[in-house]
Order: sequence, then structure tokens, then C-alpha cells
Amino acid sequence: MPTLNWIGKEAVVNHDKEVPFRLLKKVKAHSVGNSQNLIIKGDNLEGLKALMPYYIGKVKCIYIDPPYNTGNENWVYNDKVNSPKIKKWLGKVVGGEAQDLCRHDKWLCMMYPRLKLLRDLLSDDGVIFVSIDENEVHNLRTLMDEIFNQDNFLSQITWKREERANYRRCY
Repeated sequence: MPTLNWIGKEAVVNHDKEVPFRLLKKVKAHSVGNSQNLIIKGDNLEGLKALMPYYIGKVKCIYIDPPYNTGNENWVYNDKVNSPKIKKWLGKVVGGEAQDLCRHDKWLCMMYPRLKLLRDLLSDDGVIFVSIDENEVHNLRTLMDEIFNQDNFLSQITWKREERANYRRCY
């Protein structure tokens, strides 16, 4: 099975185990009724780790929409992986090159431990859906094959973008 190697991979392969467990605290003011649903505010890596004691191997469906690593800051959320906490961590993992946050190795370092935790949350018959664009789809597919096993891949869904006047110049 093909695997990816990149600057910093050795440091992130087991990073999911290094993330400390956090307690989930119920905020009564934000609760509605007696629902068992959860909204977690915070770093998603820490949030995933906090779910482990309750949901390991029990989640049937996961949908994620990670940063597309385009460098575009005009989205609803910033598409760069540039929170101060992640910048500091990436600086330790990949060295001085961490300043260029659009590099693929930074994106891979950010995604790998999160995907490992998501895999652990999935039930044996669970599925994960990931939205991504052409900028990282090839890296994501190889990561997913490595972490989830390529035999578990079901399909890739592609949709046609709305064409803009300058879109064709890109290809």
C-alpha cells in the first residue's frame, strides 16, 4: 500500500496519543431540552480527544470540511492553518519552514492526528465524508488510505464548479 512521507511526519504519526484528555463541560445556558447532541467549542483535536471515552468505536457517520490549504482568507473561516497554537506546534514539528503555512507538509501534519482520532471514533460499519478541493485531494486520498485502509474506500464524489470568466485560465 502506498504511503506518503513528508517533513514532520515522524513527529505526528503518534501525536494523537500525546494530546491530553479534556473534560467536556455542559453549559446549561447553551442547552436546549434534554437532547444528547453536543456542540463542542474549541480546538478540534482536543475536542476529538475529549469524545474518545464516550464514543470510541460508536460513531456511524462523520462529515468534515477541513481547510482546503489554498491560502484564501476570504472564506467564512480562514483557510490557512494559522492559529498561534498550531503555528507554534508546526514550528517544532517542521522547523523554520513553518512560516509558509500553505505548504502541503504543514497541511498533512495538521490532518494526520485528526484523521487518526476520527478513525478511532468510527464504528466498524461507520463512514466518513470529507469535503476537499483539487489542491489537497491527492494528499487526502493517500492519507485516508494509510489511516483507514485503502480497502475501505467506497467512492469519490465530484461536482462541477460554477464557471467564472477567469476559471478556464487556471487549466
